Amino acid sequence: MSSSPEQRLAELGITLPTPAAPVANYVGTVRSGNLLIVSGQLCFGADGKLAATGKLGAGVSVEDAKAAARLSAINVLAQVKVALGSLDKVVRVVRLGGFIAATPDFTQHPAVMNGASDLMVEVFGDKGRHARTTIGVPSLPLDSTVEVEALIEVA
Repeated sequence: MSSSPEQRLAELGITLPTPAAPVANYVGTVRSGNLLIVSGQLCFGADGKLAATGKLGAGVSVEDAKAAARLSAINVLAQVKVALGSLDKVVRVVRLGGFIAATPDFTQHPAVMNGASDLMVEVFGDKGRHARTTIGVPSLPLDSTVEVEALIEVA
């Protein structure tokens, strides 16, 4: 990929939002050496509202949740941009962690999390390929369907 991550976002028609402010005693990002840890981001859309609420296996479709995971990843990138000033300072997406609100019998968590993983590869190319953990949980803040956290290597 010859274009920068910022150019790829524009090509994808993505404008990064202003990151959501923490709602408790934590910060959106922490930098330690060449690592940037991004707190879990919910699936807030451009309108500031959650794009998906509820649980998979209880009314939320895999496709809707996958789109919500993509929005959560966009919000991760918004936090990264604020912390670094530019996505061009990203050396590699090291790890994504995904939390999927689901019923106990739901098992398609990886398909949902692909919404976030696919975006990272679209934006960063091979530098966006990452390790990943995807976990089903009984509930998430504000009844969000998805939450995504990240570990990013930075210059």
